[in-house]
Amino acid sequence: MITNLEHNEVLVGLLFLVFPFLPASNLFFNVGFVVAERVLYMPSMGYCILFVHGLNKLCTWLNRCGAITLIMSTLLLLLLFSCKTVKQNEIWLSRESLFRSGVETLPHNAKVHYNYANFLKDQGRNGEAIYHYKTALKLYPHHASALNNLGTLTKDKTEAKEYYQRALQLNPQHNRALFNLGNLLKSQGKKEEAIIFLRDSIKFGPEFADAYSSLASLLAEQESFREAEEVYQTGIKNCPESSDLHNNYGVFLVDTGAPESAMYHYQQAIQLSPRHHVAMVNLGRLYRSLRENKEAEKWYKRALDITQTVEILSPLGALYYNTGRYEEALQIYREAAALQPSAKEIQLALAQVLAMMGQTEEAEKMTNHIVSEEAGCLECYRLLSAIYSKQEHYPKALEAIDKALQLKPKDPKVISELFFTKGNQLREQNFLDKAFESYQVAVQLNPDQAQAWMNMGGIEHIKGDYVSARGYYEKALQLVPNSKLLKENLAKLDRLEKRLQEVSRKRSDTVAL
Repeated sequence: MITNLEHNEVLVGLLFLVFPFLPASNLFFNVGFVVAERVLYMPSMGYCILFVHGLNKLCTWLNRCGAITLIMSTLLLLLLFSCKTVKQNEIWLSRESLFRSGVETLPHNAKVHYNYANFLKDQGRNGEAIYHYKTALKLYPHHASALNNLGTLTKDKTEAKEYYQRALQLNPQHNRALFNLGNLLKSQGKKEEAIIFLRDSIKFGPEFADAYSSLASLLAEQESFREAEEVYQTGIKNCPESSDLHNNYGVFLVDTGAPESAMYHYQQAIQLSPRHHVAMVNLGRLYRSLRENKEAEKWYKRALDITQTVEILSPLGALYYNTGRYEEALQIYREAAALQPSAKEIQLALAQVLAMMGQTEEAEKMTNHIVSEEAGCLECYRLLSAIYSKQEHYPKALEAIDKALQLKPKDPKVISELFFTKGNQLREQNFLDKAFESYQVAVQLNPDQAQAWMNMGGIEHIKGDYVSARGYYEKALQLVPNSKLLKENLAKLDRLEKRLQEVSRKRSDTVAL
């Protein structure tokens, strides 16, 4: 006879077993899964209640020997289940083991392959991610997000474009596919088409901050600055928590000549994301451009407290170098070189610091090593010229500048600087006429090259052509009106001319007598 207590045990067990599982059973609405472990916790309680109830009933029906056998069998079963639980717990040790377990358990389920591919993509394991995205698409060809993500990993731009277009055929409002296709077209120079897709991406995903940044930067490239600013402001209004959007707007404001507003947005980015080291570096660069070096240094160091990267170390090293703190610059550039030993820009900067500190042999060795790997390194030849000049090896310094000129740089100001340096090397060897010719080329390419005008005046001064010398000095003085050296040289000319006038007058008086 079943007692009320037994009846209640069975009822409670059945209720725990059935009702918590009903929402995940797909009987009333499609939830996309059935046997997820998280939906089995409460049904397991019902199973345990019914199991214990049944075990108790069996024990009452069996004799003592049978009951002992049953209990021993139950303990063995519990031990096996415990081992299985320990084994199952290993699946939950990491996200990777969890997703991989899903693929192993349900190899014909597109969703588990898609989830595992997303994890692999986030880890930078693109080859494996592509395989699982393609597997997901074989199992479910209409998976628009898999097509979109596959497009982001595909190196072939034509193939990537096909994936994005297929994703949009399945879901024309897939804002991320629209965004990715827009960026792809942008990289191919199809800017008008790119703008259309990026606008649609914003239309169907008004809270997608990256789309605002990409569209605004593209408009800025086309010099549609007012429209770009409107896009940034709309983006910040719709995505007020996006630190990246504030940072990118700050960069735009710096480029368009609004540093104070840029400063505010960099600070907003850091406030929203206190570990936003990119915004910190940008803020440091902004303070550096305003010549507030202490503030710039503070923000660079704050960024370094978050992460040690070459992108942070380099501007800090440049700050130290340009403010004469060579020991600190040397230390920073050595740290950067340790992080990226193959980065030629870092090696060159390190060589420049060494040269400035008088360690010219090591600097020369490093620079020649870079040249051996990259013969077209213009800055290397300029640095070598400076090193040889410090060592008073002027013919070698002149040879290095000639090699730089043979590379035929396109920027007229760079060519002007090279001819100016060449003129200096020729002047050191007392080839004044050739030096004068080099300075002439320098000022033809860059009329604002004050030092070249001054040196031309100096050569004419030495040669005794005081009228020409005065003309060149005065031209230089127009460019640098506070130059003490120029004023002194002009004063010397005045004294010489007066002396010559006195000599000439005395001769005239002598002839008259």
